[in-house]
Amino acid sequence: MKLDIKFWLKFSLINLCIVAFLGVVMRYKIGFEFPYFNQKNILHSHSHFAFSGWITHTLMTLMVYYLQDKITNFQIHKYKTILIVNLICSYGMLIFFVLQGYAMISIFFSTTSILASYAFGYFYIKDLKKLDSDLAAINWFQAAAIFNIISSFGTFYLAYMMASKNVIQDLYLSSIYYFLHFQYNGWFFFACMGLFFAFLKLKKSDHSFYNTSFKLFTIACVPAYILSILWLKIPIWVYAITAMAAIVQVFAWFKLLLILIRSKKDFIKNFAPLLRCILVFVCVALSIKFILQLGSTAPFLSQLAFGFRPIVIAYLHLVLLAVISLFLLFYIYANHLLLISKNIKIGLLLFTIGVFLNESVLALQGIAAFSYTLIPYVNELLFFVALLLLFGIGLTTYFSIKKVKINPPL
Repeated sequence: MKLDIKFWLKFSLINLCIVAFLGVVMRYKIGFEFPYFNQKNILHSHSHFAFSGWITHTLMTLMVYYLQDKITNFQIHKYKTILIVNLICSYGMLIFFVLQGYAMISIFFSTTSILASYAFGYFYIKDLKKLDSDLAAINWFQAAAIFNIISSFGTFYLAYMMASKNVIQDLYLSSIYYFLHFQYNGWFFFACMGLFFAFLKLKKSDHSFYNTSFKLFTIACVPAYILSILWLKIPIWVYAITAMAAIVQVFAWFKLLLILIRSKKDFIKNFAPLLRCILVFVCVALSIKFILQLGSTAPFLSQLAFGFRPIVIAYLHLVLLAVISLFLLFYIYANHLLLISKNIKIGLLLFTIGVFLNESVLALQGIAAFSYTLIPYVNELLFFVALLLLFGIGLTTYFSIKKVKINPPL
């Protein structure tokens, strides 16, 4: 028995719609009067469900799908159980973070989802050993699973501080950024790179830099965490290692990108113009992300970035929406895992435009904040952008779930 990929990916799209809906609610509460529900609780629900219900669920589903055709007598039942547990925990966090914030039930679901990720990492790394070691995607998937586990240590330290009622502000924020770093730059990034290498059918023997790039990103990932806490007083030698990690990531990414453009441009041309544009947009966004990380090593820029909330929000959404979410949508439809039609293309286009506008407005708001300049109607504008994101992914989801008689060509 194999994984019904369409069934599980439809959950992914529905979950992304829910994430977008919560984004609309939060933006509405900021721009207009809406006294119901606590904004902070909605934020916790939004972020936890985005991580677990949308990205983690989708990554796990796609990674399992990658394995099942490559392993004889592949045992799918253990992964189905993990996917079910993760979804139950995701919906549990969705509901109870809204209702009660950080409390017993929401923490229970959060902790259980972490344990599910441990189980997934154990079984997945074990099964990866059965594959041809020359496949370039293997190392990326292994590292992704490990970084997912490592990220949870930040969550447990937060829980310890809250339980002991000994919350130190710097350690509290450092733990949050620790979790975010190893999720964004570890689990999410490495899993997506593994999927991209698998999508391009790359082997280590095809080019020596495929494996070298993996090693460089892996080595740089741990010290790059310090980029998230540069507002702390850190020794100069630690700062130097951090700056070097940022330089290594920029070098590894742009050299890898250049190699892939030269060797795989004809392969990418086979896809619909919209999908090619989305992939280009993702690559540009990821390039900006690495350049911003390098720029943040300058003390002046680092203090500005961490001092203004719009800048932090813009950066987090740059990675979550412009890089991770759009890449996953590209991967799903480029691989024909879900059928694509004219209406779905319209939905994807609207969602992509929404992502671009969201980043543009947030960046403008952040830049204006440097001079303490208020942009008129910025909250209302962000609300309408959030509506566009919801409408775009809603349209995509509806027509992806709706049964069609003919498989439209790409």
